[in-house]
Amino acid sequence: MIYLFLANGFEEIEALCPLDLLRRAGLEVTTVGIGGECIRGAHGITVHADIPDTLFADSTPDMVILPGGMPGAANLDASRVVDAAVRVAARRGAYLAAICAAPLVLGRRGLLADKRATCFPGFEAELTGATLATERVVRDGNIITAAGMGVALEFGLALVAALKGEDAAAALRRAVLAD
Repeated sequence: MIYLFLANGFEEIEALCPLDLLRRAGLEVTTVGIGGECIRGAHGITVHADIPDTLFADSTPDMVILPGGMPGAANLDASRVVDAAVRVAARRGAYLAAICAAPLVLGRRGLLADKRATCFPGFEAELTGATLATERVVRDGNIITAAGMGVALEFGLALVAALKGEDAAAALRRAVLAD
């Protein structure tokens, strides 16, 4: 299963664009609301999560997705549910995807050590052990990071490529006229 975690203050585009693309690609994604089902984004858009964090109990995620935004990324970082999901995914070798400020969640847990990664400018110090990359979206093994809201489409397509292959991502890119 793919889980996209939402915490109050999340960057709406960084969550909703990848979510839309993954679902268009036929992938099942569950949104998990930290602290409840109705989560308010950084720009006042409220999203109704599929489940609240109190119902999250999967020990075999295929992918964990963390949108950025502030204080959304900090709220994700403080969540015991997110911590557990990220650590389980890391142990299983599942995909860990984070955009904007959210790679700090991975960096603070030592999961970016010896990995290439990117983030929103100003959060580089939080990517403990990472080799900072200049690309807008970076995939290094099971870790996918992106620089911010302006690359949400590219980030979402990278998630599709990781799960369904480059051909599926290219077909989806053409279908949404992103070329």
